[in-house]
Amino acid sequence: MRAFKYVSDPKAFELLGDETRRRIIYLLRANELTVSQLAQALHLTTQAVYHQVNKLKEVGLVEVAREERVDHFIETYYRAAAEVFEFRNGDVGASEASKHVAEAFEALKTVGVDISADDEVVAKAAELDTEMVKQGLPRELEERISALDDVAFFTKSKMYELAQMALMSDRQFEKFISTYKELRALVTKALVKRPVKG
Repeated sequence: MRAFKYVSDPKAFELLGDETRRRIIYLLRANELTVSQLAQALHLTTQAVYHQVNKLKEVGLVEVAREERVDHFIETYYRAAAEVFEFRNGDVGASEASKHVAEAFEALKTVGVDISADDEVVAKAAELDTEMVKQGLPRELEERISALDDVAFFTKSKMYELAQMALMSDRQFEKFISTYKELRALVTKALVKRPVKG
C-alpha cells in the first residue's frame, strides 16, 4: 500500500459521498480483507460489498493485495490503494467542486472561523480553487510522486508544491497568484468571525 496518493477523478469524489464506501476504505487501510470479511464487518451481503469494492477499484481507491487458494476456491484480499488520499478538484464538475467548498466553509465554523458563504460566494470560491488546481503538475508526474514508497506524506506534498512552482511558466505563475489573491479577497470579505485566541 502506498503511503500517499493524489486523486482527481470526479467519479472518486462521487463514490466517497456514500458512507458504506468510506467505511470499506477505512477497513481496508487497516487490514487486507476479502469481500466476505468486509460483508461480515459491515453487516451487508457479499454481493452488495463486492459491487462497492469493484466501484472503488475502478477509480483506484482500492486494489487487490493478494490471492490465496482455499480448497477449490481462490480468495481475493483487497486493500486501500494508499494510507492517505489527497483529493484535487481539478477534474470535478462545478457542482461537485461547489459542494466541497460549501462543506469546507461549514466545517470552518466548528473551529471558530465563520465565513458568510451564500451560493454566489461558494460558486465563485469553487471556480477560483479549480482554476488554481488546473495550474498543477502533469498527471504522470503527480502519479510518480504519489508512487514513491520511501518518501513521507508531508515531503510528497512539498515535492508537489515545489515541482508545480518550478514547472509553471511565468505567465501561469502570474495567473496562479492573481487567482489566489482573488480567492483571498473573496473569503476575507465574507469573514464574519475569527477564532478566539486561546
